[in-house]
Amino acid sequence: AHLLPNAAPAVVVAVSLTVARSILLESSMSFFGVGVQPPAASWGNMLYQAQSSLTSEPWLALFPGLFIFVTTLCVNLAGERLAGDAIRSS
Repeated sequence: AHLLPNAAPAVVVAVSLTVARSILLESSMSFFGVGVQPPAASWGNMLYQAQSSLTSEPWLALFPGLFIFVTTLCVNLAGERLAGDAIRSS
């Protein structure tokens, strides 16, 4: 009865870090061509395709990279917040 409430914050943080790591892994594998294959949409594919036009159209790489960053940041912050709430409620 006392074990689960004390373990919940650690589990929540571990899950949020795993989700963020999975997002980064999928996008990097797609960037290198071994992940999601093109016609399917992936931020890694978008970054790879934007490489050829970085000097003339840098926003083609900016937005997918920014979305990867913001998404992983939000997942990590949500995990931290949920863990903090679990600590305060126990």
